[in-house]
Amino acid sequence: MHRPRAAEAAFAEELAVVRPDLVSRYTAELPGARAAVLSRLWRGLTYEPLPWVAAREAGREGLTLRLTDGRGLHGPHPDPFATDDRVTVVRLDGVAHDDPARLMTGLGVPHGAEFAAELADSVVSLALSRAVQPPRSKEWPVRDWEWEQRVVDGHPYHPNCRSRPGFSVAEQLAYGPEHRPLVRLGLVPVPAGECLVTGAWPSEMRDGERLLLPVHPWQADHVLKRPVTEGLDAHPLMSLRTLALVEGPHVKTALSARITSSVRDISVYSIGMSATLSKFAETLAERMDGLLHFTRTLGAVTANSPDLAAVLRESPQVYGDRVLPVAALAGTELPRSPAWLAEFARLALTVGLRLLELGVALEAHGQNLLVVLSESGAPIRLVYRDLADIRVSPARLARHGIPVPALSGRVVTDDVTTLRRKLLGSLVAGALAGTAGSATALRGALETAVRDLPPTPDLAALLEQPLPAKALTLMRLSPGTPGDQWTELPNPLA
Repeated sequence: MHRPRAAEAAFAEELAVVRPDLVSRYTAELPGARAAVLSRLWRGLTYEPLPWVAAREAGREGLTLRLTDGRGLHGPHPDPFATDDRVTVVRLDGVAHDDPARLMTGLGVPHGAEFAAELADSVVSLALSRAVQPPRSKEWPVRDWEWEQRVVDGHPYHPNCRSRPGFSVAEQLAYGPEHRPLVRLGLVPVPAGECLVTGAWPSEMRDGERLLLPVHPWQADHVLKRPVTEGLDAHPLMSLRTLALVEGPHVKTALSARITSSVRDISVYSIGMSATLSKFAETLAERMDGLLHFTRTLGAVTANSPDLAAVLRESPQVYGDRVLPVAALAGTELPRSPAWLAEFARLALTVGLRLLELGVALEAHGQNLLVVLSESGAPIRLVYRDLADIRVSPARLARHGIPVPALSGRVVTDDVTTLRRKLLGSLVAGALAGTAGSATALRGALETAVRDLPPTPDLAALLEQPLPAKALTLMRLSPGTPGDQWTELPNPLA
């Protein structure tokens, strides 16, 4: 093993200044955080189409990757849907690695050094996130933002599950939802004539002829580089840049930092489409027999810049007292029941495949998709938020007599592969797999759920074809390739 680890030591030194009481707990969490990130990285190495992996050889004692330079990388047999921290060591030409950043550096592949730095950041941030957690209360949260702040480990499959480059230790503690802070958003005045506005911008966020745009304090300090004094108190949600106002709706802010894969700004394009998409979603919900609601976009503004924009959205709690993002289910007892998991899978697939047949593919991962639970914990309906990355098929809409909304750009496509990847890659390989936590549990839930689904070509694709999933590791190692890249996972129903 390699010692010392510079990133971990530097993080500890900074932590000792701002929260000395957490240093020992942070240090104790480091081995588990390394295993969590290494497990996600090993999944990517074993299943994604990486150009420097020549072959994959399964043996009785694990899997060996044959690299194009002749070296071998050996690790345990991977479960593509596992969410535990089962991979603690892999061996590169016989040398043991328990540190994902060191492993990536040792591989010496193109763009590996940059990715290694992100992996190191993911490890230390994850260790800090775990270190601050209080004992889990048996009482279920009352507010929607309390559910979101219970998601500690971030993305269940992305090696950069907690990577927050550009955030100091103090800023992570001040802004990370799992640290449960109260964040003071700034209000930046911008002349209304210089803004693109869709929907209704509230009077309390106006000052005469100027609009007051909520700004994340990290964005104000690092990107806008301007002091902001007036503001609103808010609770950060899973995505970090979206917050629940103490008095008011949810607000999505521009945050020009790379979190997991993407820089979290808000494009002018998405602002322009927001009102049309929100109204369109309301018409779709009417066709879903009460099984699905969309959070309405109340207003959206950009000062013609992705760095200065905001979206106001109603809280999902409008649609139920007990509503939580699917990603938070893993922290409850519910998914441990095969019957409950099958019931949830049936609900999610019924909604997702019905919408896909009509012509809309949701990006229904564990952050965008929420479930409303009954008092007994049964899943009764779904809520979907953030319409910016859905895909809409005009041809399918027309086939079902649904008026085609005035949309343009990346949202619009009739390509069947794109539509199916969007839904199945997010819902099945993402939300359902992450909730199940293993291939065995996912297979059992899907086998039960699909029996009751109406036959469609999209269902046939789910039953018969490999499961699409975003190639998250490949994407981080391909900075010059825009957009999503994909891989195929073994079909749990095969």
